[in-house]
Amino acid sequence: MTKSPSRNDQNMSDNSPETSSPKPFLPGPWLAFVLPFAVFMLITNFEPKAGAEANSLGLKYEQYPLIYTVKIAAVIGVLAWAWKAYRHESLGSLSRWSLAAIGVGAVGFFVWIGLGKLGLEKMLGLAKLLGGERSAYNPLEQLGATPLGYAFLAVRFIGLAVVVPIIEEMFLRGFLMRFMTSENWWTLPLGAVSRNAIYAGTLYGMLTHPAELLAAAAWFSLVTWLMLRTKNVWDCVIAHAMTNLLLGVWVVTTGEWHWW
Repeated sequence: MTKSPSRNDQNMSDNSPETSSPKPFLPGPWLAFVLPFAVFMLITNFEPKAGAEANSLGLKYEQYPLIYTVKIAAVIGVLAWAWKAYRHESLGSLSRWSLAAIGVGAVGFFVWIGLGKLGLEKMLGLAKLLGGERSAYNPLEQLGATPLGYAFLAVRFIGLAVVVPIIEEMFLRGFLMRFMTSENWWTLPLGAVSRNAIYAGTLYGMLTHPAELLAAAAWFSLVTWLMLRTKNVWDCVIAHAMTNLLLGVWVVTTGEWHWW
């Protein structure tokens, strides 16, 4: 007579190294990395551009501050929900960020401005072909040097130097590059991504910044180097924030609003 396995025997079998698999830290962990970025990009598509007629939602250029503020508020709300996922050990730790991140961010700023000013994309006719035109909204001109103008400038800097670095690095390096490397991507250390994922990281940057193809290729490759060196996604976030902060200061001080 064959003895049927007990509940304890079954539990031991289920938890054995041969049969167990890593459990996601959230139900559908990809959602925490993708949703903030998706919300940001979705609302961005409805932002009015300079010199254009009202868009499909009837929004005009002078309403840009409203739609941008709504976008940042919505994304911050989604980030608050997703924040638990960003504390997973495979991503590194914000408390252990490296000073190298500041240096890479500063170098990245000069790379972005330097290569962007060459204008090779325009000379090769790629700018018109690929698009990528920015809003170039100057609140100090559109709203004047008023409390409202400076308030929106502050919102713009929060979006540029805080929100964008978090959502883009979490999407690209927290999700996409690891997803391309492993089925159990949510437990994969950042330093273990595949070569194809590394190439995809640079390609992603070029596709999402078509007006600055060369600058994007160099900048995203530089930050990937930082990721492989420190294995901490928060270093990438800080480097991204540093570059964007310096870019914002450059825009305001030089009046070259086309950079954002």
